[in-house]
Amino acid sequence: MMFDWDPQKAEANRLKHGISFEEAATAFADPEGLDGEDLEHSLTEPRRLRLAKSALGRVLVIAYTTRRQGDEEITRIISARRANRKERKRYQAKEN
Repeated sequence: MMFDWDPQKAEANRLKHGISFEEAATAFADPEGLDGEDLEHSLTEPRRLRLAKSALGRVLVIAYTTRRQGDEEITRIISARRANRKERKRYQAKEN
């Protein structure tokens, strides 16, 4: 899986939420992760949300979109933050 992001957005996200996009990318390897549509923020392009555990063991909510570049699909990370209590419970219910 290939990832892409805006470096300025990544730095702003790290400062605001304490989550790097590099860490967020590791959550896409979580087989228990949950993905869904983000209809509220899909005005200019289809966006999705992923609720998954990163390689550091933190449950994250990641906003992303997918784009095609030739034959490859690129996952573009838009934002990432720690999951709130309700979101963590939803993730843990999926794990069990």
